[in-house]
Amino acid sequence: MFYKEFDIRWSDLDANRHLANSAYINFMSHTRMAFLGQLGFNQKSMAKYEIGPVVFYEHVYYFKEAFAGKPIKVSLGLKGMSEDGMFFEFEHNFYDAEGRNFARCEMMGAWMDLSTRKLTALPQVFMDAFATIEKEEEFRTLTKEDTRKFARVPKNLTTVSS
Repeated sequence: MFYKEFDIRWSDLDANRHLANSAYINFMSHTRMAFLGQLGFNQKSMAKYEIGPVVFYEHVYYFKEAFAGKPIKVSLGLKGMSEDGMFFEFEHNFYDAEGRNFARCEMMGAWMDLSTRKLTALPQVFMDAFATIEKEEEFRTLTKEDTRKFARVPKNLTTVSS
């Protein structure tokens, strides 16, 4: 399990003076990039292979409020990955200074080829890096169908011609 510690800053609060939902998203993103950085995924290596991560969804469950003044920890666990590494699923948990879990997030994403702007398999060097890490107890091999489990489609605005 990977952990990243944060201080809740004044700018992380919302009008109710507790941790804003946008701050949860930012802390999770920072945690993911720190984790990936330890595996060798950084700006330079991703630029070399012309890949970047994309998020399909982040489902956040809030259990208790969090306030400024004490550090928090955000965990990252690998819950799933496709055989070619294209798709991945992480779980984040948020813990207060006493170790109480105050929020959880399930997120799924994929890797995109930045030259074609299409989803792509991971290069072998990154697959090898993922093979070295501990997986969650519920780890599973993802398929394209797993990415569609919520079956949401865009609903475009229509324009009226005059």
